[in-house]
Amino acid sequence: MPTGSPAVQATTRTSAPGSKPRRAAAGFTLLELMIVLVIVAVSAGLVSLALRDRSQSHLETEGARLSALLETARTQSRIIGTDVTWKPVDTGGFEFDGLPPAATKELPKRWLDSDTRATIVGAPQIKLGPEPLLPAQRVVLHLGDRELAVGTDGLAPFQIIDSATQAPAQ
Repeated sequence: MPTGSPAVQATTRTSAPGSKPRRAAAGFTLLELMIVLVIVAVSAGLVSLALRDRSQSHLETEGARLSALLETARTQSRIIGTDVTWKPVDTGGFEFDGLPPAATKELPKRWLDSDTRATIVGAPQIKLGPEPLLPAQRVVLHLGDRELAVGTDGLAPFQIIDSATQAPAQ
């Protein structure tokens, strides 16, 4: 709003005397580079999960399921105090012998994938009890050209075994 007195317009310097005006920064900041690296890493992870071999995933699921079933039957064997065994059958499944009919009825008898086959290493069947200490035992599951071992050292529970080191897989 104009007033009756003449105003003096002054200019304000934007930099100190003798300094050069700032140029725009060239390049990327560290934060920008880190964000790009995180995006690339997450994308690579998602792609690797999407490309995972279907048969290996099915075999790992079968191995985890078999471990749980063997431990369940082992526990029931110790509870009832009788010998219980497990063996694969030619019809593409497996069976537990020695459990009461009610317990046998509750346990599955078929693989999740009908192409899965099992081979017991060194014995015709797996012994599950009733003693707390069993001999070392191992079952190799086959699905297509893939293999996975499930076993125990006799004291530890049944679990998936790394084929290269013969130790429990982590």
